[in-house]
Amino acid sequence: MPKDYYKILGVNKNASKDEIKKAFRVLAHKHHPDKNGGSDKEFKEANEAYQVLSDDNKRANYDRFGSADMGGFSQGQQTGGFDFSGFGQGGSQHFDMGDLGDIFGDFFGGNMGRSGRGVNRGRDISTEIIISFEESIFGVTKKISLNKQSVCDECSGTGGKKGTKMNTCKTCNGQGKVQEVKRSIFGSFANIKNCENCHASGKVPAEKCSKCHGAGVRKKDGEIEAKIPAGINNGEMLRMNGMGEAISGGVAGDLYIKMNIGTHPVFKRQGLNLTMDLPVKLTDSLLGMIYKLKTLEGNNIEVKIPEGIKHGELLRVRGKGVPSSTGRGDLIIQVSIEIPTKISGKVKELIKELKKEGL
Repeated sequence: MPKDYYKILGVNKNASKDEIKKAFRVLAHKHHPDKNGGSDKEFKEANEAYQVLSDDNKRANYDRFGSADMGGFSQGQQTGGFDFSGFGQGGSQHFDMGDLGDIFGDFFGGNMGRSGRGVNRGRDISTEIIISFEESIFGVTKKISLNKQSVCDECSGTGGKKGTKMNTCKTCNGQGKVQEVKRSIFGSFANIKNCENCHASGKVPAEKCSKCHGAGVRKKDGEIEAKIPAGINNGEMLRMNGMGEAISGGVAGDLYIKMNIGTHPVFKRQGLNLTMDLPVKLTDSLLGMIYKLKTLEGNNIEVKIPEGIKHGELLRVRGKGVPSSTGRGDLIIQVSIEIPTKISGKVKELIKELKKEGL
């Protein structure tokens, strides 16, 4: 009786290719024999089902005849699946390594997918800085002190004493790469990696550098300049490529800077807008008035308080908010009408007159 490939992968018969691939990857990670708790049998079944359902012609035949081939299955025949016995032993079976590169990489430590072998990369590091509210809105350049793994300034990263002879690395025979063979149910895998002895350079110094002891890198204090862009948010991370820790024979990692933004006594931020409260006298709210204000950058502006404005009403000043690539936000002013708590007898009489007028 033919196997139900849809049931094996846990998808319905109308599943898309992406859904089939996603389901297979989940099962492959779960059942991989080299993984603790994995299952050789279930991994092979999942692969067999995937090889059929991921191929349009095989899937069409399977849906119609119950087989990937129009003639049906013979006993024990692999229906488009992978012949494990032939892999790595001269077998010519086709297998889509591109789809499973990430899975194999998990177990064999190599870069076996579409991305190729890659290069050594230094460690990413992170730090935090405090900037003022104004600096977060308009941007600023900050100097940041760091203690990190950096290229040795004595040997310029060679790992050798100045003027020393550089010999061919015996570990990799000057190739900068070494090959290690790993075995699994698929056969033997040749994993190419950078030579650790010469840091992938193919050369080793006859005499090691006295400061880095041949490592080519060492911990040291340094200072960098970080350009904080305008409009950055509190808690946001700024990434600086290549400013992380250095590694001999490779590229430096990245530096991540977390922003801690101080508060402002007047202004707050809402997206690209700045907001503020404006206390307005009762008489000014009734009769109207021009108020003079300072913007966040320190410029003087005049804001017209219209007659009869209500408590909590909002006024908008265009283009005085947070700068961005699409323009600048607005300044939103919330009016707060001040009600006097103590009034003179004369004022009371005036209020009584207003009351008579129905106000």
